[in-house]
Amino acid sequence: MSLTGTPLLVGTLGAVFLTAVLVAMSWERGGRLRVLVRGVALLASLVSITAAALVQVNRMTEAFTLEAASQSTASASADPAPDAPGSATGSVIRKVTVPGKASKLNLTMFVYLPAAYRTGKQRFPVIQAQHGFSGNPRTWLTKLRVQSVLDTEIAAGRMAPTVVLFPFQSPRPATLDTECTNLVGAEQTETFLTVDVPAYVKAKFRVRNDRAGWGLIGYSAGAYCATSLALRHPTLYAAAASLSGLAGPGITVGDGLEATEHNVLWRLQHLPQPPLALWIGWAKDEKNIPRDSELIVRAARPPLSVTTAVLERGGHSHTVWRQMVGPAFDWLSARLARPLP
Repeated sequence: MSLTGTPLLVGTLGAVFLTAVLVAMSWERGGRLRVLVRGVALLASLVSITAAALVQVNRMTEAFTLEAASQSTASASADPAPDAPGSATGSVIRKVTVPGKASKLNLTMFVYLPAAYRTGKQRFPVIQAQHGFSGNPRTWLTKLRVQSVLDTEIAAGRMAPTVVLFPFQSPRPATLDTECTNLVGAEQTETFLTVDVPAYVKAKFRVRNDRAGWGLIGYSAGAYCATSLALRHPTLYAAAASLSGLAGPGITVGDGLEATEHNVLWRLQHLPQPPLALWIGWAKDEKNIPRDSELIVRAARPPLSVTTAVLERGGHSHTVWRQMVGPAFDWLSARLARPLP
C-alpha cells in the first residue's frame, strides 16, 4: 500500500470513526475498571486521529515514501533495460540508484528520458532538479506533474529534448534537511550531487559532458540548492532556475560558513560573479522569499545575468510552482546547449 495513497487515508479515517464509537460505547461501562476502560478507549482514539493527520500531511508533502524509507539500505544498481513508454508521447521515467563513490551515499534517482532519447543517437543536455524539504523527488512527478509538463514543452518546440534528473538529497528526506551541502561529520550531499550524480549519468546515459549542456532547477529548499550549487560550481553548470528560494541554507552546516560562503547573496556581494544565467521566481505573498529574491536580483552583475518571474499571490505552494515549472524549464533549455549529434 502506498504511504501517500487514498486507501491508507480511508483506512485511518475509518479507525478514527471506530475508536470514536468505542469511546461512546465504553464510557459508562466497565464497572470497577471504568477509568481504565475509558483511558484505553481515549488513547486508541487519540492514536487513530494522529495517524490520520500524519497520513494527510504526508499526502500533501510526500515527505515519507517507500523509496525514502529504503534509502539507507539501498545498493547500487546497473542502468535498467529500456523502459516501456511512460506517456502518450513516448517519454519514460527510469528509476536508478546512484553509487556514491566520492560521497559514500547510495541514493535513488529518477531520470526523465524524452521520446527522442529512444529513437536517436544524440547526446542530450541535462537539467538536474532538486526537491524541497520535507519532500522527495516524487513531488516533482506527482504534485508538479513534471513528466506531462516536459512532454508538452518539448512537443511544442519551446524546449529541446532534455534528460532531467530527480535525485534524492538525503538518505532520510523526511527528517534530515541537508540543503544540498556537505554537513560536517555527516552526509556529504553536495559531493553526491556535483560529483557522483554527474559521473554516474555521464557513464550510463547519452548526455552532453560539457558545462554548456548542464543546468539546475529547484523549488523551495531545492531552489536554494539550485542557485547555491550553480554559484559554487560554475564550471559544472551554465544556468540555474530557482522557484521560491531563500538566499541562505537555514540549517547549521557545521563549518561556520552558513552566513557567508553558503549564502547566495553574500557570494554575489563578496566574490567574483561567474558567467552564469539565473532564473529567479517567487510569489509576492510568500514569507521572506520576495525580500531575498529581490536582494539577489539587485546584487547581480555581469557576467552573471538574472531573469525574474513574479506571481501576485499563491504563497509557498505547489500551486505557485506548477505555474512556474513550464516557463522555467523553457528558459533553462534556451540557455543550454542543444542535443549533440
